[in-house]
Amino acid sequence: MSRIRGRGNKDTELALAKLLRRHRITGWRRNQPVFGKPDFIFPKLKLAVFVDGCFWHGCPKHGTKPKNNQAFWRKKLSANKRRDALVTRTLRRYGWRVLRVWEHELARRNEARLVRRLTAALGR
Repeated sequence: MSRIRGRGNKDTELALAKLLRRHRITGWRRNQPVFGKPDFIFPKLKLAVFVDGCFWHGCPKHGTKPKNNQAFWRKKLSANKRRDALVTRTLRRYGWRVLRVWEHELARRNEARLVRRLTAALGR
């Protein structure tokens, strides 16, 4: 397991970037040096957006628990959730607003709801 390196969540990030472009939502940046490494930030609004994978971040709807090596995965996934909570708390303490988007929200059938959440968070 130690030799397996994560590749990030590039596909989900790109899906959100396409959605933002498709709906002409501007003002965002990627790969900025902000605590917790948000996937997108809107610097003028101090809004950090994270795209959380359903498996890795324990989605209540779609998160699965592997049958093999259960103790390892339980510990790993709960640590991910604790880290997410810490990042959210810390960013809020520094005046940022945090929006977390689940991977399944990027599906076309959920697009309208996600766009409403984004525009509400952006105050548009």
